[in-house]
Amino acid sequence: MSEKNEHIQSDESTDSEKDLIIVNNDATKVISSGSTSQENGLSDIDSDNASYQLFSSRDADVTFAFMEKYDKEVPLITPKQEKHLRKKVAWIVVTLTGTIDFLLYSDKATLSYASIFELWKDTHLTQNRYNDANTLFYVGYIIGLLNLFWVQKFPIRRVMAFMCTTWTIIIFLHCTAYNYQGIYALRFFLGFVEAIAVPTLNITMNQFLTPNEKNAYAPLFYSSCIGCGVFVSLIAYGILHAHSTVHTWKLFMIIIGGMTLLTTLVVYYIYPSNPTDAKFLNHKERVWVIRRIQKASNSSIEQKRIKKYQVIETLKDPISWLFCAFFLLQQLANNLTYMQNILFENIGQISNLDTTIVSIASGGFASVCALIATVFLLYHKNFTAFSVVFWSLPSFAACIAMVSIPWGNNIALLAMLCLASPIFGIPWILMFSWSITSCAGYTKRITRNGMVMFWYCIANIISPQLWQGRDAPRFVPAWIVQIVLSFFLAPSLALVIWYILRRRNIERLRKLEKNGKNAKGYIEVDGENIAVDGAQLDLTDLENDQFIYPL
Repeated sequence: MSEKNEHIQSDESTDSEKDLIIVNNDATKVISSGSTSQENGLSDIDSDNASYQLFSSRDADVTFAFMEKYDKEVPLITPKQEKHLRKKVAWIVVTLTGTIDFLLYSDKATLSYASIFELWKDTHLTQNRYNDANTLFYVGYIIGLLNLFWVQKFPIRRVMAFMCTTWTIIIFLHCTAYNYQGIYALRFFLGFVEAIAVPTLNITMNQFLTPNEKNAYAPLFYSSCIGCGVFVSLIAYGILHAHSTVHTWKLFMIIIGGMTLLTTLVVYYIYPSNPTDAKFLNHKERVWVIRRIQKASNSSIEQKRIKKYQVIETLKDPISWLFCAFFLLQQLANNLTYMQNILFENIGQISNLDTTIVSIASGGFASVCALIATVFLLYHKNFTAFSVVFWSLPSFAACIAMVSIPWGNNIALLAMLCLASPIFGIPWILMFSWSITSCAGYTKRITRNGMVMFWYCIANIISPQLWQGRDAPRFVPAWIVQIVLSFFLAPSLALVIWYILRRRNIERLRKLEKNGKNAKGYIEVDGENIAVDGAQLDLTDLENDQFIYPL
């Protein structure tokens, strides 16, 4: 244990609860290889006479008690069993989280699609008021990030179920809006409620998938957002043919709200807090999942105690701020998603029906790209940063085309708009996934989640204001911002992160090759000291020098 890490943990032990004790203090003996460890009832560990720490079980991973009860009863998994387990877990977890994300995105996109119906007329919206509504959504989002506190303090399943219930109610309440002030209020509260959704879904995937699997499945997960454009466009297309006394945009909200309600019921009964209570796994499979995740990530799965020193470490870690900078710059382009249908109409000679058809083609193309990105990363590890750069290039080129193609060349403009809009979600989700898999320590992950989502929100507060009505129909200033900041500088930051983490890995692998892997400390349970590694101790990536960063 390095002097720096020992100091950090020592600060934590000054809390009144005294949950963590440094082994080489007056209360305990130094635990090292040889006779000392035997005297303390501990197994021999090749430690090069290094001091270890004694942890309370409250500081351990939440799966510790479950594994103490069942781990010895479960045999090692065979290659055939692991292949089956890997497919089963990926299929269920990615489908479950992706479905929730699909509806999240559908809810956010409702305002964009409703804009081609009578919504603007009924609620007295204008272009700038529409932008303000999107900005207020992210103001609510920023304030709602404080709810990440409840994600760590309470079971994830309960938090997610409460969020989905509230979120369903707000979607249905959209039907009661009769002025733009009501739209403002509803979008603010929708952002407030949804703020914890994507971070929580990300944490859940992290609990069941190895770092490389999670990074690889990230584009497929995000295809639920991109592909929602296809599904929602089909709904919009059908509603345009409906003959009803209810206004079309209200029918749209009712359908999306009904889908959200059904998903909420699924969340109540199926959504797991962590692998120990996953209803879709038996006890043996739960043990296997915990083993493979902790072995692959060398980090904890969940920890319900908020650790102040991990919050401080996250703020001091330069990697955290590089990820934040990426989200600030890249998401300046995000309002393009909400502007797409309006831009289709601005290009001219495109009806509402044509707009929905083009949206279907655009979303379908982006979904295929997301599938290609997933397949590539499943077979090629440590290519996340380069994938971010590669999948930013289409949007970069398309934005340049949008300001250089002569206005009036409708087919070319439509093609470039479809290329620019949905595909940049692939780099976004790759970086969001990587921001979590590249750190350890549950509180550190929650904190970094909150940091990147904060700057994501700041960017999305600014983004709608780039599309001012006075710049219509071409909106050149918005396109230039996206070219320079969102699709050039932002992807470059991914390469900077890759370079720093790769240097850390080289140094850590050299030490592992020289010293081998050993236990990092002990957990005291009923007077017995149990040797465990960094995964069960909930150490951060800077504390645990055996943590290898996925690239």
